[in-house]
Amino acid sequence: MTTIYEAALHAHVGVTLPTAGWDVTSFLQNGKSQVETWGGLFLMLIGVAGLIWGGVSGVRKLMANQQTSAQQAGWAKIAGLVLVGGALATGGFQLVSTVGSGGQQTIEDLGGGTVIAAPVDGR
Repeated sequence: MTTIYEAALHAHVGVTLPTAGWDVTSFLQNGKSQVETWGGLFLMLIGVAGLIWGGVSGVRKLMANQQTSAQQAGWAKIAGLVLVGGALATGGFQLVSTVGSGGQQTIEDLGGGTVIAAPVDGR
């Protein structure tokens, strides 16, 4: 009669376990991924807050009378809050990363190559 242990041992012959990534590279890659996730969620939260504040400011501006309307936020500020807030709320980290990579490409095109930072002491 075969015991449960023997059956389990024969069933797992040839099965390899995945190797654990406990090296510095995988640690930093996982850390980078986690920070991007948290940062993206934080940017989305800021975007939602901007959308809400832009909506509230717009309604307050529309409901204000002539004497107090000058004390309210301007239409350009309200439009900026809604546009930037909406972009951040839907794009998050991906939006900021795309804009940043576009800026990097522009700098490389203007310089004709890669960006090399000069040392601080001027040598």
